[in-house]
Amino acid sequence: MRLSATDVYAFQALGYLGTQDLTRWVSSEEISDATGVHRPYLVRILAALSHKGIVKSKKGIGGGYALSRRPALISLCEVVRAVDGPVAPLSCISLNWHEPCVEEGRCHARASVYTRMRDAMLAVLQEFSVEDLVTDVRQGVSYGHCLGHLLKPNA
Repeated sequence: MRLSATDVYAFQALGYLGTQDLTRWVSSEEISDATGVHRPYLVRILAALSHKGIVKSKKGIGGGYALSRRPALISLCEVVRAVDGPVAPLSCISLNWHEPCVEEGRCHARASVYTRMRDAMLAVLQEFSVEDLVTDVRQGVSYGHCLGHLLKPNA
């Protein structure tokens, strides 16, 4: 598993929303201006987060987006799953999107390496929450620099 640009953008948006009062509706324009995430892409990310109950949305004048609950109660695992799907590196070990493999019963790499990779990623993402992202926003940390450090497969 590696972070995607969508993950980083979601982290930026949620960190910003986490600095706001939970009862305040924040427009997508404001979030875009504060985070530097292009509004059309941001709206798609916010829709995915809303669909999974991480943010709530309200249409119309005075509408916008807000976290659905306190930042400390939203794990980064929940966020990554909402925007990218499975955290597991392979579907044969995925907890939520499992696809059986004919070699499952005798595959040593699956039973040891791949399962441990999944469990380690899940443990770390469950350990941290949107509250950790809020800490960065309050300190003026920008995740824009992270985008240049994303690992890209060789073409």
